[in-house]
Amino acid sequence: MTSDNRTLRIGSGQGFWGDDLDAPVRQMEGGPLDYLMMDYLAEVTMSIMQKQRSRDPSTGYARDFIPLMERLFPAVASKGVRIVTNAGGVNPEGCGEALLEAGRKAGVAGKVKVGVVTGDDLLDRLPQLVEEGHELTNMETGRPITDILEDVQSANAYIGADPIVEALRKGADVIVTGRSTDTALTYGPMMHAFGWSPDDHDRIAQGVVAGHINECGAQASGGNAMADWWTIPSMETVGFPIIEASPDGSLVVTKHPGTGGRVNRAVVTEQLLYEMGDPSEYITPDVVADFTSLQLEEVGEDRVRVTGVTGRPRTDFLKVSIAWADGWKAVGSLVYSWPDAPAKAREAARILRARFDRLGLEFDEVRTELVGWDATHGHLAGEPPSDIPEVQLRIAVRARDRAPVERFSREIAPLVLTGPPSVTGFAGGRPRVQQVMAYWPALLRREAVEPHLKVRILEV
Repeated sequence: MTSDNRTLRIGSGQGFWGDDLDAPVRQMEGGPLDYLMMDYLAEVTMSIMQKQRSRDPSTGYARDFIPLMERLFPAVASKGVRIVTNAGGVNPEGCGEALLEAGRKAGVAGKVKVGVVTGDDLLDRLPQLVEEGHELTNMETGRPITDILEDVQSANAYIGADPIVEALRKGADVIVTGRSTDTALTYGPMMHAFGWSPDDHDRIAQGVVAGHINECGAQASGGNAMADWWTIPSMETVGFPIIEASPDGSLVVTKHPGTGGRVNRAVVTEQLLYEMGDPSEYITPDVVADFTSLQLEEVGEDRVRVTGVTGRPRTDFLKVSIAWADGWKAVGSLVYSWPDAPAKAREAARILRARFDRLGLEFDEVRTELVGWDATHGHLAGEPPSDIPEVQLRIAVRARDRAPVERFSREIAPLVLTGPPSVTGFAGGRPRVQQVMAYWPALLRREAVEPHLKVRILEV
């Protein structure tokens, strides 16, 4: 734990699976840190990892996290920076074992402990949970899980900070979880370091704000910024955000000096609004935070102070993220050039749809768009001018059965010679048929999950 007046510095290292792999290294080398959190998971990520694990039981986690940790382990051992991440995906234990080997390669054997959190994965337990009366109703449609039970590919409960705090208390230097809620990767260390109790709702709510700012990486330090984006300096060396947290829950958002990007009131505000529903009820596994009383104050260059958030007791439920196989899809594209590029592309789409009818192909959905004109704004883009230099016709189909989608993938290429002229690019070749992974959000009583959560400490 920290002393009563010590500031805790928690850096963000990854905002999603596929983020800048040098960012965690820059965070570790750029200045003092106590913790580095790395968020790897989105809803669709879990289903991707589950499919990987079904092909190879040793996978199912963020594999690029392992070579990254080979680079970070020496700093973990020498500087005492502790790492908290949900890179474990659907196989935290496999990730933990791979970390042991990475630690040995990095020369930190006997110097580092790895904490592995399991129990959030509900896939094998779903039939039993249904038998026990848990409907796992879709929060958006009201359908019961029994409608799709045979098609479920992954099911993971969003877990909170308790197992992270337990792993830290047991001395873990690197903690790997499965579907930990993004924010707990930041406020878990705050709860541990400051000794907050589970009913310290206002302080934990402040920690939730800290986690919400940290969870998307450089989006809180100038990346993807709408406010004066053209003035954000040196994004090629962007500094990821750092939370300077105090025991009372107040915090300052900053970044390492000399790095690119910007931390100001506008940038932090944009991140706070990201994925925000009702700001008075930001629900996490550990507290319900009320953002409506939040106050932001610029207190120096690249320093924004955050105060005023309040919290209420946690709910009786945990959110469950379920991915299920909902048919098949394919996406193809052709580029048409001037003159009359939009007209050519639309005629090609008409011809293709007519061929679908002639072949008796039935799809649940067919979508066409002109990239370069209406792909982003749809009908709001209006009619394209005839003298537009080029457009990309993108057409996508979706069906419950694979067969019509397979046939669609063979019907794009013939348009090069059996459709309008001036095709300049057959992008990507024949469209790849892909399984559609649909998202099913549900609620589950926490007592059906939390007794199954386990923390295992591994010695490198």
